[in-house]
Amino acid sequence: MAEAEHTLAVFIDFENLALGFRGKKDKRFDIQKVLERLVEKGKIIVKKAYADWVDYAEYKRPLHEAAIELIEIPKRSLSGKNSADIRLCVDAIDLCYSKEHIDTFVIVSGDSDFSPLVSKLKENGKRAIGLGMKESSSNLLINNCDEFIYYEDLERPIGTPPKIEQDLPEKKREAFQLLVDSVVALVRENKEVLWSSMVKETIKRKKPSFNESYHGYRTFSDLLEDAEKEGIIRLRTDARSGTYVVVGFGKEQRKGLPEELKEVKPLKERKITKPRWRPRARKPKPQTTQATPETTQAIADAPSVQETEPIV
Repeated sequence: MAEAEHTLAVFIDFENLALGFRGKKDKRFDIQKVLERLVEKGKIIVKKAYADWVDYAEYKRPLHEAAIELIEIPKRSLSGKNSADIRLCVDAIDLCYSKEHIDTFVIVSGDSDFSPLVSKLKENGKRAIGLGMKESSSNLLINNCDEFIYYEDLERPIGTPPKIEQDLPEKKREAFQLLVDSVVALVRENKEVLWSSMVKETIKRKKPSFNESYHGYRTFSDLLEDAEKEGIIRLRTDARSGTYVVVGFGKEQRKGLPEELKEVKPLKERKITKPRWRPRARKPKPQTTQATPETTQAIADAPSVQETEPIV
């Protein structure tokens, strides 16, 4: 019923990302935005970042808190370059052959040098996803990946999900917000059928500590039913399995209601209005009785009327 969950390995060329953020004082690299987007793709198994961390000491703490393994690649004293690209490629290929359960590789970089790596991963039946800045990403790498995500698009919301009322209890409001974010994530991934189990798996990937009982619900189905009552989502029950399927947001139904009423109203008026002309009443035709043997015998037995002579 639900699709198989993808497993991801994330490799971050941090120095390439730093080049994209150079000169932008109002922007900083936020690893949480990247992970929140990638979690929508599947379960992240491996997370590694490569750089000379002496130059990027301010990023070490948030990356470490996100459980990312920091690979130290010191710069060479003569050329000023490092071997981060080679080390990243070696680790990715090693993981490709040794861990068959990992089916998706994410290269967080825009460097065209990783294009041969992407080609080799695809040869081995792996899915390759790229992520980088628009200004510092090479078209060669973008076109070679199965999917490429721009970092700038992570901050751009998709669609207009329903607004959750602020007068709701805090725990209920938090649960509804997780539900809306998960539905938006699944729609972004072009999922055709949003099973309730699929929605819960996405919530658990976004927030592993999620438990519906903490938010006051006995089961996840109770949470979905309450969200439908509050106008957050719309549900239908699958006829075969009996489980809930999310078919849209509740606000869409409310907005579409007046238009439907406008379409129905003229139809009702047409039924009520009377026609201008009236059909003429047809005169009933005289009924002619066919002669039967019984009627013929009755006429023959009837007494005949004698003709009387006129009185003079």
